[in-house]
Amino acid sequence: MKFTDGFWQLRPGVDALYGREAFELRAEGRALVALVPTKVVERRGDTLNRPVLTVTLTSPLAGVIGVRIEHHRGGRDERGFDLVGAEEGHGEVVVDGEEGRLVSGDVTAVIRRGAPWSLEFRDTATGRLLTSSGEKSLGYMRIAPGAQVDPGIVGNARAGTDTTPAAAYVHEQLGLGVGELVYGLGERFGPLVKNGQAVDIWNADGGTSSEQAYKNVPFYVTNRGYGVLVDHPGHVSFEVGSEAVERVQFSAAGETLEYFVLAGEDPAAVLERYTALTGRPPTLPEWSYGLWLSTSFTTSYDEATVTSFIDGMAERDIPLEVFHFDCFWMRDFGWCDFEWDPRVFPDPEGMLARLHERGLAVCVWINPYIAQRSPLFDEGLREGYLVRRPDGSVWQWDLWQAGMALVDFTNPDARSWYQGHLRRLLRQGVDCFKTDFGERIPLDVVYADGSDPERMHNLYAQLYNEAVFEVLREERGEGEAVVFARSATAGGQRMPVHWGGDSTSSFASMAETLRGGLSLAFSGFAHWSHDIGGFEGLPDPAVFKRWVAFGLLSSHSRLHGSDTYRVPWLFDEAEGRDEADPQSAVSVLRRFTTLKRRLRPYLVAAGDEAAATGVPVMRPMALAFPDDPGAAHLDRQYLLGPDLLVAPVFTAEGDVELYLPEGRWTSLLTGETVEGGGWRRERHGFDSLPLYARAGSAVIGLASDDADAVDVVPTGGDVR
Repeated sequence: MKFTDGFWQLRPGVDALYGREAFELRAEGRALVALVPTKVVERRGDTLNRPVLTVTLTSPLAGVIGVRIEHHRGGRDERGFDLVGAEEGHGEVVVDGEEGRLVSGDVTAVIRRGAPWSLEFRDTATGRLLTSSGEKSLGYMRIAPGAQVDPGIVGNARAGTDTTPAAAYVHEQLGLGVGELVYGLGERFGPLVKNGQAVDIWNADGGTSSEQAYKNVPFYVTNRGYGVLVDHPGHVSFEVGSEAVERVQFSAAGETLEYFVLAGEDPAAVLERYTALTGRPPTLPEWSYGLWLSTSFTTSYDEATVTSFIDGMAERDIPLEVFHFDCFWMRDFGWCDFEWDPRVFPDPEGMLARLHERGLAVCVWINPYIAQRSPLFDEGLREGYLVRRPDGSVWQWDLWQAGMALVDFTNPDARSWYQGHLRRLLRQGVDCFKTDFGERIPLDVVYADGSDPERMHNLYAQLYNEAVFEVLREERGEGEAVVFARSATAGGQRMPVHWGGDSTSSFASMAETLRGGLSLAFSGFAHWSHDIGGFEGLPDPAVFKRWVAFGLLSSHSRLHGSDTYRVPWLFDEAEGRDEADPQSAVSVLRRFTTLKRRLRPYLVAAGDEAAATGVPVMRPMALAFPDDPGAAHLDRQYLLGPDLLVAPVFTAEGDVELYLPEGRWTSLLTGETVEGGGWRRERHGFDSLPLYARAGSAVIGLASDDADAVDVVPTGGDVR
């Protein structure tokens, strides 16, 4: 949210009170506290009738410094993120003359007494400046009714429920160096580099083609050796060099703002520290890395349809690992009642057993809503399991499902009630859940534990996914739990997998989907998937086949659509192409599914590395090659694991441009060995794409025409 009108003026209706000086510095145990008046104190009278900001520095983990900015501290203690890695006893405080320092591992924070206000974050070993808060960076912004500020999507959510915008905000600005680039802030579908963008951290069901996002994470990392996490699970507004072009500004409504600066020699080291603080993903079952096939959303299906799809894949030698039942496995108007629709699935236990006999895992769709028609609605109403309005009535609307209510996961009894229905399904034979939705969370409500609805808007998805993941872990065991989730926020990486949401069936949407996945990887998420072929609409065969190659070379791979099926032979029929043709959809899917099965030990090892270090399985080039300026802006290619460079093809003709960093690279599909250090132009058939292994990689074995010949060995092998 922008508060200023250019460099000198404020927007009409905005009153800015900036922290002007460190009037007092003191040590309080392992905390460094600064008293920061909003006027330079020149005489005693300047201390009267003047707001003061209190800035407290602490360290929850070595190499991490927390900054808490407070105006009035008498409000209730609001919840932040669950910082599972935070520990006591970090940081050493020194107040010496005109300077106060907090030293924590690789990062040192320095506050200088007097004016102007100055807070610097430096590399402890070298003294190199990482970033700083300076003149007019620290602000308490009073907003008058009718002020000319734009709260964006949050204003739409607040309409009719509260004053828009809020009456006061706290903001901080951290400096950007020359050439400094910013990444992250969740799964965002615009340019990977966030410089110049305004970003609202506010989960929304907006598809993949707008500034809205399903997974908003108030964390960014730069190419200058640090990252920043704002510990506010509600709405945080970021101006990334888009209000003050020399700074990243972040602001939140209220009287306090807290953030953490995390040091690291490169972005991967920052992510390692960030995931140590917010949590790392668990290891995932091997079967989850295989191909998932869905019924699609509104298509007509029953057990015979499902069986025909599975038989069709088997007849065509296409390895399948998971079958997913989307929404209509339950009865119309009844979502979620967790009951199989008896009209189309009269024998669910028998069907699930038959699917297991074929070696398939089974996933079913769920969401956190209870429709009024569901018999669970009356039970939830009676027992107090549903989110209520301030007047005591249950919050309901007709968007998505008629009379839809929302499970209150802040109520332990409601959480257990919801989990009980999931346990019944798991014992029936279901293996995992697609946890859809979780973004349409209202503000005009009261939660059982008294949580602020604004803070719960994004955090609700966390509670929802945690409840489901906990049941899977308890029923299936450690290393076997997996969800397929759409919404998330900071720390959501602890409950994988997440998928990219509702894309359209086009090359442009395929590219924006990839940008979303790369941005999410920079936000600490190790595992990611997307709807192969796009969700909305029917992809033409070229889009489908190019997306197949991309999808099977992502960490997780699912065929899914909205109102059309995604089995490959339908695309060959539409194109009039023989399935035996290497360029057919059937052949392309078989080739890349088989290739991914061969790569499974490599992918599992990358997943294990993510569980140990937080480094994602799918790695943006700027993350993998932080010292190569040629990689800084790349958003159409990535590394899959530590060694495989993937450049999806976004044209029907097969033309692609890619950048190979310095070193020796070998095409996994052709055996050609080339030297990197520049750009390449290539043309590929549907059964191919640029897929290069770098020297010393785990992947060996090359085949020009047969993906079956590709082999992998444990980490440490060489390309031959």
